[in-house]
Amino acid sequence: MSLLSEFGTGVNAVRPGRTRMPLFDAPLIVVCTTLVLFGLLMVYSASIALADGPRYANYGQYYFVLRHSVFIVIGVTSALIVLTVPMRVWEHLAVPLFLFCVLLLIVVLIPGVGREVNGARRWLPLGIVNFQPSELMKVAVVLFAADYTVRKQEHMQNFLRGFLPMTCALAVVGMLLLLEPDLGAFMVIVAIAVGLLFIGGINGRLFSVLLGSMVLSFLALIWLSPWRRERLFVYLDPWNPENTYGSAYQLSHSLIALGRGEWFGVGLGASVEKLHYLPEAHTDFIVAVIGEELGFVGVAGLIAMFAFLVWRGFEIGRQAIAMDRTFSGLVAQGVALWFGVQSFINIGVCIGLLPTKGLTLPMVSYGGTGIVMNIVAVALMLRVDYENRNMMRGKRT
Repeated sequence: MSLLSEFGTGVNAVRPGRTRMPLFDAPLIVVCTTLVLFGLLMVYSASIALADGPRYANYGQYYFVLRHSVFIVIGVTSALIVLTVPMRVWEHLAVPLFLFCVLLLIVVLIPGVGREVNGARRWLPLGIVNFQPSELMKVAVVLFAADYTVRKQEHMQNFLRGFLPMTCALAVVGMLLLLEPDLGAFMVIVAIAVGLLFIGGINGRLFSVLLGSMVLSFLALIWLSPWRRERLFVYLDPWNPENTYGSAYQLSHSLIALGRGEWFGVGLGASVEKLHYLPEAHTDFIVAVIGEELGFVGVAGLIAMFAFLVWRGFEIGRQAIAMDRTFSGLVAQGVALWFGVQSFINIGVCIGLLPTKGLTLPMVSYGGTGIVMNIVAVALMLRVDYENRNMMRGKRT
């Protein structure tokens, strides 16, 4: 009886520990919420002066921050819906969603259908908003690459059945994106797909061939495109007077903004470069405004939050794979790859580490479809974590 009593006490001691486990990763939610709200604040700071210029004279001071707020609400609403869908359903939807996105990338190139801005045809007009298919493709390629890796697991060492199909799929997506053109989105999508193939155990030689061919393709695209080649060379010497007032104009003013910020910044809202000196201060170069207003400390804190987000994504993925939920684990790690690569490129461009490329900072920069898809991607990661925790509790998802 005494032994039974002790056993019962032991069970009762374990159950509270299990029930106290939160359903969601609270630190991850806090960091992601902080990034989104911080981005809203910095979009407001970086865009409030745009209405003073002729290009945005009819927009009003609060145009961008209000639209950004609306898209955040749409993103959060979409994320709540995504959170209710089990990962096994997303696994079944992976291929259809990928094919649907390929179709949208074709539709956006049709004259009269896709909207053209500054020579790029990347948007589908949907009344008062524009939809960017390449942003949805980033979510689709995370799901597709994860599903592909699971389905082709036994063929990952084979060229024809493991390597070639994914290469062809990426080639089709790449061709469509380059016709827009949108090299930045293509770079992120390739990084996601190649990264998940590597994690999934693709043959080392095949991976080297794939990686090498992609690098050579990117170099060829840069070399064969005069304006891309010019960007590369001016990046190497941005302070040359010809470059500073030409193709390196954005980079030079971004570096000036970061230099003005020093350690602690000039103060929130006190940026000078956002006053029509630095183009796209609220989108591609928002880190420059952050650096000017909040200094090195502000940028370092931003990088720390992204580092935590990427680490948690890989950790959630590792836990899922350890519980034989490979697809779910690869999805979480694919989202982490996406945010890690895109934030590295954006911040690298702003600080002069990389050539200028039109990529926004996830969850921070102004953007319609982009911010919605970023929040949806976080919801996918949280769904994987939620199912991990339920399995640890002994529940079926």
